[in-house]
Amino acid sequence: MKFNVSAKLTYDVKEASTIILNIHAIRSAAQAVLKENFTIEPYFKAEELIPVQGENRYVRFEVTEPCIVKLDYNALIDTSFKKIAEHSLDNVPVMQLHPSVLPYLSPSRYCQSDKLYRFANSRFGKIENAYEKVLALTNWIYENVEYLSGSTNSETSAYDTVTEQAGVCRDFAHLGIALCRALSIPARYFTGYSYLLNPPDFHACFEAFLGGQWILFDATKLAPLNGMVKIATGRDAADTAIATIFGNVICTFISAGCELVEEKFKPYTYDRKKPRGLSYL
Repeated sequence: MKFNVSAKLTYDVKEASTIILNIHAIRSAAQAVLKENFTIEPYFKAEELIPVQGENRYVRFEVTEPCIVKLDYNALIDTSFKKIAEHSLDNVPVMQLHPSVLPYLSPSRYCQSDKLYRFANSRFGKIENAYEKVLALTNWIYENVEYLSGSTNSETSAYDTVTEQAGVCRDFAHLGIALCRALSIPARYFTGYSYLLNPPDFHACFEAFLGGQWILFDATKLAPLNGMVKIATGRDAADTAIATIFGNVICTFISAGCELVEEKFKPYTYDRKKPRGLSYL
């Protein structure tokens, strides 16, 4: 499916500063960047950085003097995914996990899976199939955590979200990741552009490693799973920040959008009658 994605950001730069952005759609076997355009006004030379491990695309540039900086990104993206039957989505034993997956088993800054071990296992530990476990904990989050804008901040963790039972997409994703890891299921943070998200914004959800595949889950249920354009994945939001700033810089405006280019679109959500997980290859 083809989507037009866009992001606009404005920064009030008070002094010479360096900004690292993470708003570019990744390139992968499942996601082709057909065309894109990125501008900085006023112009500053920027460089694209791609980690040795991973697909995330970062753009780094230096603002040499105080000014108002406007950033504009837009791209045409072609995505693909596959639906995988439930019986193929069982847990992979830790002894069989590829080394690149192992970091997604451990607690991280916002996903304290060690603190949620008893909670996760008492509620979901008896479910045999790993896909069903993740689906159950995702539904539990949706039913028990209120989506409440402005209820959390950049310091809120998965443990806080369980306690306060309120949050935004970032918090829902962190809690899903932490519960998966507490159940010995690798899980990672997913951030991207999202079609039909209302209001339009950057969106966060998570992927669980099941049957050798990264399967997408969204505990907010605010947007169709097949309407995502991936920007980045990581252990949690600390690895996938939209912007990392070094200097005295204030963000004064931010927006994101995702529009369907093709006319036909059938929203995909998980159905217990036809249990299939969705994977962006």
